[in-house]
Formats: sequence, structure tokens, C-alpha cells
Amino acid sequence: MKKYSPILAGWLLLLAIQVYGVTKVGTTAASFLAIDVGPRGTGMGSAYVSLANDATAMYWNPAGIAKLNRFETTFCNTKWIVDLSFNYVGAVIPFGNLGNLGVNATFLTMDPIERTTEFYPDGTGEFFDAGSVAFGLSYARNLTDKFAIGMNAKYINERMYHSNAYGLALDFGALYHTGFHGLTFGLSITNYGTKMRLDGRDLQVQHDISPSLNGNNANINARLLTDRFDLPLMLRTGISMDVFSGPNNSKLTIAIDALHPSDDVEYVNIGGEYTFYDMFFLRAGYKELFAEASEQGLSFGGGIHYKVLGTTTLFFDYSYNDLGVFNVIHMFSVGLGL
Repeated sequence: MKKYSPILAGWLLLLAIQVYGVTKVGTTAASFLAIDVGPRGTGMGSAYVSLANDATAMYWNPAGIAKLNRFETTFCNTKWIVDLSFNYVGAVIPFGNLGNLGVNATFLTMDPIERTTEFYPDGTGEFFDAGSVAFGLSYARNLTDKFAIGMNAKYINERMYHSNAYGLALDFGALYHTGFHGLTFGLSITNYGTKMRLDGRDLQVQHDISPSLNGNNANINARLLTDRFDLPLMLRTGISMDVFSGPNNSKLTIAIDALHPSDDVEYVNIGGEYTFYDMFFLRAGYKELFAEASEQGLSFGGGIHYKVLGTTTLFFDYSYNDLGVFNVIHMFSVGLGL
């Protein structure tokens, strides 16, 4: 019977995992990197990996900035859950046949809150804050008139009080335009990089290395060592197509993305965008289809891209995103194309 015990134990463990659904949710650092950027993409249910062709493409699929033939910049603002503020800024500069270069920054910040301790549960009078930031540098190039590749390298920092964690990551992307009714395939792998560990003076403690020994120094300076955590690696694949074209430069584009995150289950995003006069845009979509216990869902939005002073274009976009128990998130952006 003993020789079957390990097999039986393994079988029971596998059964328990299947029954109770053990997942990797909450097991990565820098989870703010998984917050989707820009109201155009989020308004379409985040089905955007094959459509990204603006300054937010550096988040979705860095190959998308290869299609820009003029300078473009954008700023996105979101009042995120639990009074957090989420902001993104990006700019892309074209260099002709040499490819396009972009810079971007992502910020997740909070207002200062009062510090509490076990002895002062109502507050110590001392305030602290926390935040996360990522700075990126992107490069993309059209290898042919239909195929483009891109890369985004970024520096990541997360801080709380007097402690910080640092990391480096790379994003890779590719786009293939078939030329048939806008049919496009997109692929991106994001947040491939180093592990992150929290360190700082908040982790400095005094410790008695031998409490059973009388007369020794009970206040030896020491430092708590925290674990290293992976970044939220994400694989996106998607397809989009213009399913309707009409007068006044109107068209309806449908997109579907399949996503495989390292810290969650696989799911599907679906969305659409209706364009009228190349100026007015209506969008709608649904995020995290087929994902169990998802709080994501319906999204919609719109935008106005208005030309001023000849070829200069102003961009205004908005999206409404249902986050279930976390209520509704409103995302805004303004941009400029020269």
C-alpha cells in the first residue's frame, strides 16, 4: 500500500486544484502594467492589438507606431478604483525609412494617507503615499508595405513609504496587413523582464540573533529580505476587419483578441468601431469573455478627430468601462497630430 501512497496523494492534490480552482491572480509585481491604456482601445472592449495605430500602441502593440507618418502625442487620464489616479503620456516621432521612435510614461498614484500602527490605530499624524511608474522607449519599422515589427523597452519603479522596487522589461509586437478589407493580424508579448523585490529603510529592523544567550546585544541592525516577484507577462493575439464600408468615409470595424496572462486565466475581448467622415467615432465592446469570476464587462465610447490649421489634428476620446463591484471607470484622452 505504501508504494501507492505518493500516487494517491498526487491524484488527490490534482483533484483539489481542479475543484477549488487555484489561480495565479495577485502573484506578480507591478500589476499596474496590466491596466489598459487609452479610451479608443478600452472603448472597444480592449480588442485592440491588431488595430493600435496611435501613440497608445506602445502599450498594446509597439509595432503599431510604424504606421504613423507624422508626429503624434497623447495624454490619457483615468480616475481609477479606490481613489487612485492612472495617467499615460506618449509621443511618436517618424524617421521615414529608418522607422519610428516613441517615448511613453505610465503613472499610478494616490493621495497621501495617514500612517497607523498597532499602538496608534487612529493615526500617528505622519502621512505617506505610494505609487508606480514606468518609462518606455519604443522603436518600430515597416519591413514591407504589409508587415511591421516593434519593440518597447521600459524601466519600472514601485514605491511605498520609504521602500522601492525596480525592474526592466521589454515588449515585442508584430502586425500583418493583408490588404483585404482591412483584414489585419496582430501579436504582442508584453512585460518580459526582471523580477522585482521591495527594499528600503522601512525594512531595516533591530534583531536579537541569539535570544537564548544572556548578555548579548539584543539590538543588532538587520534587514528584512522580501521575495522577488515576476512581472505580469501578457500574450495578445488578435484579428480585425472592416465589415462595412459606405459613403462619407464611413466604415464598421470588428476586432477580436485572445489573451493569455501569466497571472490569470485566458480570456477573449471583442469590440467594434464605427467611423463617419474620418472625424466621428463610436465604439463598443466586451472584455474578458469566458473568464470565470471576472468583474470586467461592457464598454463603450466615442471620439472626435478634428483638423485645424491644415494638417494639424486634435484628438478627443472617451470610454465608459464597467468594472462590476468596482463600479464604472471613465477614461479620457486628448492628443495632437502634426
